[in-house]
Amino acid sequence: GAAAPVPKKVVTNNQVNRPERPASTSSRKSALQSSPTFNRGGQASSHQKNSVGGSKPVQRAGGKDDDKLVEMINTTIVDRSPSVRWDDVAGLDKAKQALMEMVILPTKRRDLFTGLRRPAKGLLLFGPPGNGKTMLAKAVASESEATFFNVSASSLTSKWVGEAEKLVRTLFMVAVERQPSVIFMDEIDSVMSTRLASENDASRRLKSEFLIQFDGVTSNPDDLVIVIGATNKPQELDDAVLRRLVKRIYVPLPDPNVRRLLLKNQLKGQAFKLSNHDLERLAVETEGYSGSDLRALCEEAAMMPIRELGPQNILTIKANQLR
Repeated sequence: GAAAPVPKKVVTNNQVNRPERPASTSSRKSALQSSPTFNRGGQASSHQKNSVGGSKPVQRAGGKDDDKLVEMINTTIVDRSPSVRWDDVAGLDKAKQALMEMVILPTKRRDLFTGLRRPAKGLLLFGPPGNGKTMLAKAVASESEATFFNVSASSLTSKWVGEAEKLVRTLFMVAVERQPSVIFMDEIDSVMSTRLASENDASRRLKSEFLIQFDGVTSNPDDLVIVIGATNKPQELDDAVLRRLVKRIYVPLPDPNVRRLLLKNQLKGQAFKLSNHDLERLAVETEGYSGSDLRALCEEAAMMPIRELGPQNILTIKANQLR
């Protein structure tokens, strides 16, 4: 159905907070591009110390802290791992089809996806853990030729205690500069859960800043910044966050056909092969296994020959003799 209207105010602890409207996208880009801490390639400058702004351009004397935030984004949040393609994601055909229509095709043919076909800027992948939500998000970024920002709860809450709001502001500005961009937040419920009266101020401010920045990048239809959240606890997400993640895609446990394919892929390159009969039997007997469970099963099976040899024989056996 149609997405619920974006609320104009947020109520926390019986107090009404009216978040400041983000600056226009053009001013956000200008603030970032003109900052000495950032160049067109998206790398932090190591010898200049001014800052970039967030929901509005921020002037600071000596922006060493902001330099560190930009550097952190470029070194730990921008994902440079090998690209994940559609073919690397086994099964999940319905989820892949939905993501193709929502993100990839609109990125490649923006002229066709206008008006009522305009794609959503917020997506939620939900379902049991270990079934490929992160791989799907990486595949979306690869197929869209987008910069992939892999944001974990720990990157927002542990290393940069007290800097979370500034990190969120800088993250979204870097994403605008390096668009097309995909901001992926795994276990989004751990930082964007329902707001409670007992919640601490830092957590509440982080959520408010995220909502402000999200509204900022979605207000300009020309920007190609997609926010994808992943969770196995969608019921714990804050309502305001859910309203912005208007497209929801269920990522289920693998069915027998997908389990067979996953097992076959895991066993590629091994010194032994399973017969079709054994593979079929395993696919049936692993009902309820997630993709990560199947990988763990194969890893455990691969260790059996090592255990059977014993410590002394392991030291002398040739690698090509090990089954």
